Amino acid sequence: MSKVTEKQLAELEEMVARAKKAAAIIETYDQKRIDHLCKAVAWAISNLQTWGPLSKEAVEETGLGEFQSKVNKRNKIRLILRDCLRQKSVGIIEEIPEKGLVKYGKPVGLIGCLVPTTNPCLTPAGQAIFAIKARDVMIFSPHPRAKVVTNKTVEIMRQALVNEGAPADIFQCIKHPSIELTDELMKRADLVIATGGRPMVKAAYSSGTPAYGSGAGNSTMIIDETADVKEAAENTRISKTSDFGSGCSCDGNIVISAAIFDAMVQALQDEGGYLATAEEAEALKKVIWDEDGHRLPNTVAISPQKLAEAAGFNVGDKYKFIMVMGDGIGKEHFFSSEKLTTLLALFKYEGEFENAIKAMKAIYEVGGKGHSCGIYSFNDDHINRLAMAAPVSRMMVRQPQNKANAGSSTNGMPATSSMGCGTWGGNIVSENICLKHYMNTTWVARPIPKDMPTMEELFGDFYNSEMD
Repeated sequence: MSKVTEKQLAELEEMVARAKKAAAIIETYDQKRIDHLCKAVAWAISNLQTWGPLSKEAVEETGLGEFQSKVNKRNKIRLILRDCLRQKSVGIIEEIPEKGLVKYGKPVGLIGCLVPTTNPCLTPAGQAIFAIKARDVMIFSPHPRAKVVTNKTVEIMRQALVNEGAPADIFQCIKHPSIELTDELMKRADLVIATGGRPMVKAAYSSGTPAYGSGAGNSTMIIDETADVKEAAENTRISKTSDFGSGCSCDGNIVISAAIFDAMVQALQDEGGYLATAEEAEALKKVIWDEDGHRLPNTVAISPQKLAEAAGFNVGDKYKFIMVMGDGIGKEHFFSSEKLTTLLALFKYEGEFENAIKAMKAIYEVGGKGHSCGIYSFNDDHINRLAMAAPVSRMMVRQPQNKANAGSSTNGMPATSSMGCGTWGGNIVSENICLKHYMNTTWVARPIPKDMPTMEELFGDFYNSEMD
């Protein structure tokens, strides 16, 4: 393991010192000024003339994902801005008169932001809007494989701050990142937000600094006999192909009722799904995972054409993703685990809906607990039963998972690029990481009329006045 040099430590200490000076300034800004800065930074980074070239550079530098999908991710920045502008963060942020409570928003301070290689531009841009809104300062630690484009993203946002008369050092970015240097940053931060793989999140939790992390995904969708197969297939394609399946929210497993299985498979083929033969599926398994089921890096977030080529066969240009028939569910059945590429596993359930729930639970025992699941159904009983049973933090109904669970314009989920997965996924929260997680809150309580039930009301049949 390499060590952090004295020069690197000195540079980090200087960044921390500059961040604290900037923090002392942004903390004095009123709500109007803060909201103005949020708009300025969001526009500077998300306008197409800026975001388009950044998306291209992200694909070129990392070798991951797909250009147009990354361009489309700028909509997430706008959704985050929308949510932030609708909330207060300075002074009184909430009042509950009947309880005599008033809440005041306060900055967290210095946030260390760990940026994943799959979202080297979106993650810092989204985090930045939250940070400004909460009057925080942030030092970004990019993935070494994406350090150039992440630094460029942060520099654009710094310039936007300067243009509005605010300190550039509200945002800073480590130019030559390493695991060891990131560890040192986390020790010096007031809060860490880690979006990425398990080692990154584990390091954040081990840093001694309060941290929010996200868990691994293995998104599983149930399609029951009431589903509109055309809608379900279209949304599956949208979710599976976004950024070549690099997101942890991308559909990975589809559990389909036997009553509509053939129709659903055909609808998926109509949407550009290539159904692999048993021999091709076996070849795919060998290039995506090693013998112990660990995912190999060379097939992450690549096109179906490149994926097939790696496995030794060809698919035509018209295909958008590859499908395999699930060969079972369990640790030894690799297709039931997370893929992070343009591969989809199909599973059939026979008979009662309870069998779909059993398959879903078995899949999450393989991996992905806490993250996301979904359903295509018009049966409210099925929807409720899945919600009651699924060990996940978010469940989408008749929506493309990867476009919906982190917030969209057509549902009420808080917009984010970081998703907590609860204790199922080794996280402290089971919700989307959003503005409230970037703030400290002071609760002020005034006296109210006494609120205490009688002993009979509290204890019911257990209460015995002679024993009290």
